[in-house]
Amino acid sequence: MNAMNATAPRARSPGARRRGRPRQAVGDGALALPQVEAFVETAAAGSISRAARNLHVTQPALSARVLRLEESLGAQLFVRGRAGTRLTDAGRMLVPYAERALAALNQGREAVAEVARGSAGQLTIGAAPAVSSYVLPAVLRKFQALHPRVQLSVRSGHSEEILELVLREEVEIGLMRPLRHPELELRPLYADELVLVVSPTHVLAGRGEIEMAALATEHLILFDRTSSYHELTSSILREAGIRPRGLIEVDNVDAAKRMVEEGLGAALLPRTSVSDALAEGRLAVVAITDMAPVRRRIVIARRRDAGEPTGAVAAFLQTLDELHLEGEQTPR
Repeated sequence: MNAMNATAPRARSPGARRRGRPRQAVGDGALALPQVEAFVETAAAGSISRAARNLHVTQPALSARVLRLEESLGAQLFVRGRAGTRLTDAGRMLVPYAERALAALNQGREAVAEVARGSAGQLTIGAAPAVSSYVLPAVLRKFQALHPRVQLSVRSGHSEEILELVLREEVEIGLMRPLRHPELELRPLYADELVLVVSPTHVLAGRGEIEMAALATEHLILFDRTSSYHELTSSILREAGIRPRGLIEVDNVDAAKRMVEEGLGAALLPRTSVSDALAEGRLAVVAITDMAPVRRRIVIARRRDAGEPTGAVAAFLQTLDELHLEGEQTPR
Protein backbone atom coordinates (compact mmCIF):
# COMPACT_ATOMS: atom_id res chain seq x y z
CA MET A 1 0.00 0.00 0.00
CA ASN A 2 2.79 2.45 0.96
CA ALA A 3 4.67 1.63 -2.23
CA MET A 4 1.61 2.38 -4.28
CA ASN A 5 1.11 5.73 -2.52
CA ALA A 6 4.74 6.61 -3.03
CA THR A 7 4.58 6.09 -6.78
CA ALA A 8 1.35 8.03 -7.32
CA PRO A 9 2.93 11.53 -7.33
CA ARG A 10 5.46 10.49 -9.98
CA ALA A 11 2.55 9.83 -12.35
CA ARG A 12 1.54 13.51 -12.25
CA SER A 13 2.95 16.53 -14.10
CA PRO A 14 4.18 19.50 -12.06
CA GLY A 15 1.05 21.42 -12.97
CA ALA A 16 -1.18 18.45 -12.15
CA ARG A 17 0.45 18.15 -8.68
CA ARG A 18 -0.59 21.72 -7.96
CA ARG A 19 -4.15 21.04 -9.05
CA GLY A 20 -4.37 17.48 -7.75
CA ARG A 21 -5.50 16.16 -11.19
CA PRO A 22 -4.07 13.14 -13.02
CA ARG A 23 -1.87 13.93 -16.00
CA GLN A 24 -3.40 13.31 -19.43
CA ALA A 25 -1.35 11.75 -22.16
CA VAL A 26 -0.60 13.91 -25.17
CA GLY A 27 -3.60 13.84 -27.52
CA ASP A 28 -6.06 12.69 -24.84
CA GLY A 29 -8.11 15.92 -25.11
CA ALA A 30 -9.37 17.94 -28.04
CA LEU A 31 -7.85 21.41 -28.37
CA ALA A 32 -10.54 24.08 -28.23
CA LEU A 33 -10.19 27.33 -30.13
CA PRO A 34 -10.46 29.61 -27.05
CA GLN A 35 -7.63 27.67 -25.40
CA VAL A 36 -5.36 28.04 -28.44
CA GLU A 37 -6.20 31.75 -28.72
CA ALA A 38 -5.45 32.21 -25.01
CA PHE A 39 -2.09 30.46 -25.39
CA VAL A 40 -1.00 32.47 -28.46
CA GLU A 41 -2.05 35.81 -26.94
CA THR A 42 -0.36 35.05 -23.61
CA ALA A 43 2.83 34.02 -25.39
CA ALA A 44 2.82 37.28 -27.35
CA ALA A 45 1.87 39.52 -24.43
CA GLY A 46 4.17 37.89 -21.87
CA SER A 47 1.52 38.44 -19.22
CA ILE A 48 -1.77 36.77 -18.29
CA SER A 49 -3.32 40.12 -17.36
CA ARG A 50 -2.33 41.85 -20.61
CA ALA A 51 -3.50 38.86 -22.67
CA ALA A 52 -6.85 38.89 -20.85
CA ARG A 53 -7.32 42.59 -21.66
CA ASN A 54 -6.42 42.03 -25.31
CA LEU A 55 -8.95 39.21 -25.61
CA HIS A 56 -11.61 41.07 -23.58
CA VAL A 57 -11.99 38.28 -21.01
CA THR A 58 -11.34 38.14 -17.30
CA GLN A 59 -7.94 37.06 -16.02
CA PRO A 60 -9.32 33.97 -14.23
CA ALA A 61 -11.15 32.91 -17.42
CA LEU A 62 -8.00 33.20 -19.50
CA SER A 63 -5.90 31.37 -16.88
CA ALA A 64 -8.47 28.55 -16.89
CA ARG A 65 -8.20 28.23 -20.67
CA VAL A 66 -4.43 27.98 -20.54
CA LEU A 67 -4.61 25.39 -17.75
CA ARG A 68 -7.08 23.28 -19.75
CA LEU A 69 -4.75 23.42 -22.75
CA GLU A 70 -1.84 22.25 -20.60
CA GLU A 71 -3.97 19.40 -19.32
CA SER A 72 -4.94 18.42 -22.85
CA LEU A 73 -1.31 18.37 -23.98
CA GLY A 74 0.05 16.89 -20.78
CA ALA A 75 2.75 19.54 -20.61
CA GLN A 76 3.39 22.83 -18.79
CA LEU A 77 3.50 25.69 -21.32
CA PHE A 78 4.28 28.69 -19.11
CA VAL A 79 6.30 29.51 -16.03
CA ARG A 80 4.52 32.19 -14.05
CA GLY A 81 6.54 34.62 -11.95
CA ARG A 82 6.55 38.16 -10.62
CA ALA A 83 8.12 39.43 -13.83
CA GLY A 84 5.35 37.96 -15.93
CA THR A 85 4.72 34.76 -17.83
CA ARG A 86 7.42 33.11 -19.90
CA LEU A 87 7.26 30.10 -22.15
CA THR A 88 8.67 26.70 -21.24
CA ASP A 89 10.52 24.66 -23.84
CA ALA A 90 7.24 22.88 -24.63
CA GLY A 91 5.49 26.24 -24.97
CA ARG A 92 8.11 27.59 -27.35
CA MET A 93 7.76 24.43 -29.43
CA LEU A 94 3.98 24.86 -29.62
CA VAL A 95 3.90 28.54 -30.63
CA PRO A 96 4.43 28.21 -34.43
CA TYR A 97 1.91 25.35 -34.66
CA ALA A 98 -0.69 27.27 -32.67
CA GLU A 99 -0.16 30.40 -34.78
CA ARG A 100 -0.56 28.42 -38.01
CA ALA A 101 -3.70 26.77 -36.64
CA LEU A 102 -5.27 30.15 -35.85
CA ALA A 103 -4.25 31.55 -39.24
CA ALA A 104 -5.77 28.54 -41.01
CA LEU A 105 -8.98 28.90 -39.02
CA ASN A 106 -9.21 32.60 -39.85
CA GLN A 107 -8.76 31.75 -43.52
CA GLY A 108 -11.50 29.18 -43.14
CA ARG A 109 -13.78 31.77 -41.56
CA GLU A 110 -13.17 34.11 -44.48
CA ALA A 111 -13.85 31.29 -46.96
CA VAL A 112 -17.17 30.56 -45.25
CA ALA A 113 -18.02 34.27 -45.33
CA GLU A 114 -17.19 34.40 -49.04
CA VAL A 115 -19.52 31.48 -49.72
CA ALA A 116 -22.27 33.23 -47.77
CA ARG A 117 -21.70 36.41 -49.79
CA GLY A 118 -21.68 34.49 -53.06
CA SER A 119 -18.03 35.38 -53.65
CA ALA A 120 -16.90 31.75 -53.60
CA GLY A 121 -18.30 28.25 -53.69
CA GLN A 122 -19.86 26.24 -56.49
CA LEU A 123 -22.90 26.78 -58.70
CA THR A 124 -24.45 24.35 -61.18
CA ILE A 125 -26.89 25.70 -63.75
CA GLY A 126 -29.11 23.87 -66.21
CA ALA A 127 -30.23 25.66 -69.39
CA ALA A 128 -32.22 24.90 -72.52
CA PRO A 129 -30.09 24.97 -75.70
CA ALA A 130 -31.22 28.40 -76.97
CA VAL A 131 -30.62 29.87 -73.51
CA SER A 132 -27.21 28.25 -72.95
CA SER A 133 -25.97 29.24 -76.42
CA TYR A 134 -27.27 32.78 -76.81
CA VAL A 135 -28.27 34.22 -73.43
CA LEU A 136 -26.24 32.50 -70.73
CA PRO A 137 -22.74 33.51 -71.96
CA ALA A 138 -23.44 37.22 -71.36
CA VAL A 139 -24.94 36.45 -67.95
CA LEU A 140 -21.96 34.33 -66.92
CA ARG A 141 -19.49 36.94 -68.16
CA LYS A 142 -20.96 39.54 -65.82
CA PHE A 143 -21.39 37.06 -62.96
CA GLN A 144 -17.81 35.80 -63.21
CA ALA A 145 -16.45 39.35 -63.29
CA LEU A 146 -18.19 40.02 -59.97
CA HIS A 147 -17.60 36.59 -58.41
CA PRO A 148 -14.40 35.15 -59.93
CA ARG A 149 -13.93 32.51 -57.20
CA VAL A 150 -17.26 30.76 -57.80
CA GLN A 151 -16.77 27.49 -59.67
CA LEU A 152 -19.41 27.29 -62.39
CA SER A 153 -20.85 24.23 -64.09
CA VAL A 154 -23.44 24.34 -66.88
CA ARG A 155 -25.64 21.45 -67.99
CA SER A 156 -27.49 21.87 -71.28
CA GLY A 157 -30.58 20.01 -72.45
CA HIS A 158 -34.15 20.41 -73.59
CA SER A 159 -36.52 21.93 -71.06
CA GLU A 160 -37.90 18.53 -70.09
CA GLU A 161 -34.36 17.38 -69.27
CA ILE A 162 -33.61 20.54 -67.29
CA LEU A 163 -36.79 20.01 -65.27
CA GLU A 164 -35.55 16.54 -64.27
CA LEU A 165 -32.10 17.86 -63.39
CA VAL A 166 -33.65 20.44 -61.05
CA LEU A 167 -35.92 17.83 -59.45
CA ARG A 168 -32.97 15.46 -58.90
CA GLU A 169 -30.96 18.36 -57.44
CA GLU A 170 -28.24 17.87 -60.04
CA VAL A 171 -28.51 21.58 -60.84
CA GLU A 172 -29.46 24.37 -58.46
CA ILE A 173 -31.07 26.61 -61.07
CA GLY A 174 -32.84 25.71 -64.31
CA LEU A 175 -33.40 28.16 -67.19
CA MET A 176 -36.10 26.71 -69.42
CA ARG A 177 -39.59 27.12 -70.84
CA PRO A 178 -42.36 27.05 -68.21
CA LEU A 179 -43.06 23.37 -67.54
CA ARG A 180 -45.28 23.01 -64.48
CA HIS A 181 -44.45 20.62 -61.66
CA PRO A 182 -45.73 20.68 -58.06
CA GLU A 183 -42.19 20.51 -56.67
CA LEU A 184 -40.89 23.40 -58.76
CA GLU A 185 -41.08 27.13 -58.25
CA LEU A 186 -41.01 29.08 -61.52
CA ARG A 187 -40.07 32.72 -61.89
CA PRO A 188 -40.33 34.66 -65.20
CA LEU A 189 -37.04 35.59 -66.81
CA TYR A 190 -37.81 36.88 -70.31
CA ALA A 191 -39.92 36.18 -73.40
CA ASP A 192 -38.18 35.30 -76.66
CA GLU A 193 -39.95 36.20 -79.90
CA LEU A 194 -40.00 33.87 -82.89
CA VAL A 195 -39.09 35.85 -86.04
CA LEU A 196 -38.86 35.00 -89.73
CA VAL A 197 -35.33 35.58 -91.01
CA VAL A 198 -33.82 35.41 -94.48
CA SER A 199 -30.54 36.28 -96.14
CA PRO A 200 -30.18 40.01 -96.97
CA THR A 201 -30.03 38.98 -100.66
CA HIS A 202 -33.25 36.93 -100.46
CA VAL A 203 -36.21 38.26 -102.44
CA LEU A 204 -38.31 38.50 -99.25
CA ALA A 205 -35.73 40.76 -97.61
CA GLY A 206 -36.52 43.47 -100.11
CA ARG A 207 -40.24 43.27 -99.38
CA GLY A 208 -39.83 43.77 -95.62
CA GLU A 209 -43.22 42.24 -94.80
CA ILE A 210 -45.38 39.45 -96.18
CA GLU A 211 -48.52 37.48 -95.49
CA MET A 212 -48.34 33.86 -94.33
CA ALA A 213 -49.46 32.60 -97.75
CA ALA A 214 -46.16 33.76 -99.23
CA LEU A 215 -44.35 31.02 -97.29
CA ALA A 216 -46.01 28.36 -99.45
CA THR A 217 -43.60 29.18 -102.29
CA GLU A 218 -40.49 29.25 -100.10
CA HIS A 219 -38.00 26.73 -98.79
CA LEU A 220 -38.22 26.65 -95.00
CA ILE A 221 -35.51 25.52 -92.64
CA LEU A 222 -36.62 23.83 -89.42
CA PHE A 223 -34.32 22.94 -86.56
CA ASP A 224 -34.10 20.28 -83.87
CA ARG A 225 -37.07 17.94 -84.27
CA THR A 226 -36.88 17.10 -80.54
CA SER A 227 -37.15 20.77 -79.58
CA SER A 228 -40.38 22.56 -78.66
CA TYR A 229 -39.47 25.20 -81.26
CA HIS A 230 -39.83 22.58 -84.01
CA GLU A 231 -43.34 21.71 -82.91
CA LEU A 232 -44.20 25.38 -82.46
CA THR A 233 -43.08 26.25 -86.01
CA SER A 234 -44.82 23.22 -87.48
CA SER A 235 -48.08 24.04 -85.71
CA ILE A 236 -47.99 27.64 -87.00
CA LEU A 237 -47.68 26.36 -90.56
CA ARG A 238 -50.40 23.70 -90.09
CA GLU A 239 -52.88 26.18 -88.60
CA ALA A 240 -52.29 28.53 -91.51
CA GLY A 241 -52.69 25.69 -94.01
CA ILE A 242 -49.21 26.30 -95.38
CA ARG A 243 -47.26 23.54 -97.12
CA PRO A 244 -43.86 24.99 -98.06
CA ARG A 245 -42.32 24.25 -101.41
CA GLY A 246 -39.42 22.59 -99.61
CA LEU A 247 -38.13 21.79 -96.13
CA ILE A 248 -34.65 21.36 -94.73
CA GLU A 249 -34.38 19.96 -91.22
CA VAL A 250 -31.25 20.44 -89.12
CA ASP A 251 -30.52 19.50 -85.51
CA ASN A 252 -29.50 22.88 -84.06
CA VAL A 253 -30.13 26.62 -84.34
CA ASP A 254 -26.61 27.48 -85.49
CA ALA A 255 -26.90 25.15 -88.49
CA ALA A 256 -30.27 26.73 -89.37
CA LYS A 257 -28.74 30.23 -89.15
CA ARG A 258 -25.84 29.29 -91.42
CA MET A 259 -28.16 27.82 -94.05
CA VAL A 260 -30.33 30.93 -94.02
CA GLU A 261 -27.23 33.10 -94.36
CA GLU A 262 -26.22 31.03 -97.40
CA GLY A 263 -29.60 31.74 -99.03
CA LEU A 264 -30.95 28.20 -98.74
CA GLY A 265 -34.30 29.33 -97.35
CA ALA A 266 -36.17 31.15 -94.62
CA ALA A 267 -36.53 30.14 -90.98
CA LEU A 268 -38.58 31.03 -87.92
CA LEU A 269 -35.94 31.40 -85.19
CA PRO A 270 -35.78 32.82 -81.63
CA ARG A 271 -34.77 36.48 -81.81
CA THR A 272 -32.07 35.96 -79.16
CA SER A 273 -30.39 33.41 -81.42
CA VAL A 274 -30.13 35.81 -84.40
CA SER A 275 -29.59 39.18 -82.70
CA ASP A 276 -25.86 39.15 -83.52
CA ALA A 277 -26.43 38.21 -87.16
CA LEU A 278 -29.11 40.91 -87.49
CA ALA A 279 -26.82 43.55 -86.00
CA GLU A 280 -24.01 42.55 -88.38
CA GLY A 281 -26.29 42.50 -91.45
CA ARG A 282 -25.89 38.77 -92.07
CA LEU A 283 -29.64 38.17 -91.67
CA ALA A 284 -32.78 40.24 -92.18
CA VAL A 285 -36.16 40.04 -90.43
CA VAL A 286 -39.31 39.79 -92.53
CA ALA A 287 -42.54 40.76 -90.73
CA ILE A 288 -45.56 38.47 -91.21
CA THR A 289 -48.51 40.80 -91.14
CA ASP A 290 -51.26 38.22 -90.55
CA MET A 291 -49.44 36.19 -87.88
CA ALA A 292 -49.87 37.10 -84.23
CA PRO A 293 -46.59 37.60 -82.35
CA VAL A 294 -45.25 34.26 -81.15
CA ARG A 295 -43.22 34.42 -77.96
CA ARG A 296 -41.70 31.64 -75.93
CA ARG A 297 -41.40 32.41 -72.24
CA ILE A 298 -38.23 31.44 -70.40
CA VAL A 299 -38.36 30.97 -66.65
CA ILE A 300 -36.03 30.35 -63.71
CA ALA A 301 -36.81 27.03 -62.05
CA ARG A 302 -35.83 25.99 -58.52
CA ARG A 303 -37.08 23.35 -56.14
CA ARG A 304 -39.78 24.65 -53.81
CA ASP A 305 -38.01 23.08 -50.83
CA ALA A 306 -34.66 24.74 -51.67
CA GLY A 307 -35.43 27.58 -49.28
CA GLU A 308 -34.38 31.18 -49.59
CA PRO A 309 -31.49 31.56 -52.06
CA THR A 310 -28.13 32.20 -50.43
CA GLY A 311 -24.50 32.45 -51.46
CA ALA A 312 -23.72 31.85 -55.14
CA VAL A 313 -27.35 31.05 -55.97
CA ALA A 314 -28.54 34.40 -54.59
CA ALA A 315 -25.70 36.23 -56.36
CA PHE A 316 -26.54 34.57 -59.69
CA LEU A 317 -30.23 35.41 -59.37
CA GLN A 318 -29.27 39.01 -58.66
CA THR A 319 -27.18 39.05 -61.84
CA LEU A 320 -30.18 37.78 -63.80
CA ASP A 321 -32.33 40.53 -62.30
CA GLU A 322 -29.82 43.15 -63.38
CA LEU A 323 -29.62 41.86 -66.96
CA HIS A 324 -33.24 40.98 -67.70
CA LEU A 325 -36.64 42.49 -67.06
CA GLU A 326 -39.84 40.48 -66.93
CA GLY A 327 -41.85 41.04 -70.10
CA GLU A 328 -38.91 42.04 -72.30
CA GLN A 329 -38.84 40.28 -75.63
CA THR A 330 -35.09 39.84 -75.51
CA PRO A 331 -32.41 40.19 -72.85
CA ARG A 332 -30.81 43.60 -72.58
